[in-house]
Amino acid sequence: MTTRMNRLAAQKLVESQRAYFASGVTKTYAWRRQQLGALERLLTERSADIEAALRADLHKHPTESQITEIGFVLAELRLIRRKLKRWMRGTRARVPLALLPASARTVPQPLGVVLVIGPWNYPIQLILAPLVGALAAGNTAVIKPSELAPASSAILAELIPAYLDPQAVAVAEGNADVAGWLLDQKWDHIFYTGGSRVATIVAEKAARHLTPTTLELGGKSPVFVDGTGNMRSVARRIVWAKFINAGQTCVAPDYVLVTPDAQDRLQTALVAAIRELYGDDPQQSADYGRLISTDHFLRLTSMLRLGTVVSGGRKEVGSRYLEPTILADVLPTSSVMTEEIFGPVLPVVSVPDADAAIAFINERDKPLALYVMSARRSVRRSFLQRTSSGALDMNVGVAHMSVPGIPFGGVGASGMGAYHGRRSFYTFSHERAVFSKPLSPDTLRLIYPPYTAKKSRFATTLLRRLS
Repeated sequence: MTTRMNRLAAQKLVESQRAYFASGVTKTYAWRRQQLGALERLLTERSADIEAALRADLHKHPTESQITEIGFVLAELRLIRRKLKRWMRGTRARVPLALLPASARTVPQPLGVVLVIGPWNYPIQLILAPLVGALAAGNTAVIKPSELAPASSAILAELIPAYLDPQAVAVAEGNADVAGWLLDQKWDHIFYTGGSRVATIVAEKAARHLTPTTLELGGKSPVFVDGTGNMRSVARRIVWAKFINAGQTCVAPDYVLVTPDAQDRLQTALVAAIRELYGDDPQQSADYGRLISTDHFLRLTSMLRLGTVVSGGRKEVGSRYLEPTILADVLPTSSVMTEEIFGPVLPVVSVPDADAAIAFINERDKPLALYVMSARRSVRRSFLQRTSSGALDMNVGVAHMSVPGIPFGGVGASGMGAYHGRRSFYTFSHERAVFSKPLSPDTLRLIYPPYTAKKSRFATTLLRRLS
């Protein structure tokens, strides 16, 4: 269902979903698989409509929409559908000899009623990918798309009730007031993707009800380049990872740390790679996106004066176009180096060596992703062992998001919790511990009071075997 929201409507919506969850319908394997199949049909049958919405909001090319939004979610849900029955069985655990005869296992159970709040930069993927996990785990869900991507929000509001169980999944459109009314309710899990400022509000409101949260945030994801690899390939991979969706990606490279001997070569290669991917005039390229709003445009263009523009910098406010821009000579204390950029501006900073780059990164908040472009195994090992980040990619950028077998999430200021693949299923499940022991023989009588010397010796031996 789609609902127009106020405070009372938010309360009634949660109550109705809680009652539906209590009926047990959503807990069955058949219902979960049916919902995932319906979501797959939504994405395939209405693919063109979704592409049009993304084009309207962010000027995304249909191929980019398929790679980063529609196809991404399809791959996720097909994997989960294939593995779902096995995951629902749970896992057996070994019982210590001293407690035999007995059996132990974990049984994943749905949490209940969940809230998914999505951002505007990937307005389809970052709503539907968490929803896949929520439905697979057997929950009901309310999804709140971003009002800053109105076409994408509208298409979700149209399609979700047409394809999915309307008693189990609701779309709540609207502004920050709507999000606030929803957050005032008691949920069994809240999944939020966005910025740290709003994440603080989400966490505070969730804490009032002791509601668990998954917070997928961002931060400044650095790239280190030491010039030992093929510079043309390095530059192409950085440019693709940075400027896809016009830089409006939470794991986009936010700045580059490069050794002095490689800086000129890298900057030349970056300029060439931009031309190779987007042509001499990216404004005319159908493959290059636009910024989400005028406010975001003004914020980003103000950063251009904080360094030397090596390449790019052309802009047009009416179409919210900002050319892919390489920026040099920036101060580490300037806003372009302290705030998440979230746009097509890439600062390049010189550092003496890998040790200096590691120190630079470790002095700041832990990033959502860290990229190391080096042919030296020792350098890659140093970053693995001496830094902390949500993900670490070697000689590539952003690609880890497309591997369903590894979790996606941040650490510290870049987020809390993770999802994708198996982790999505368990994010929205409670692993219930189940222990069973027959009444006969009653071996536990050996540790019941009254405590004799013999029982004390036995208890001591038992505890040692349990440890």
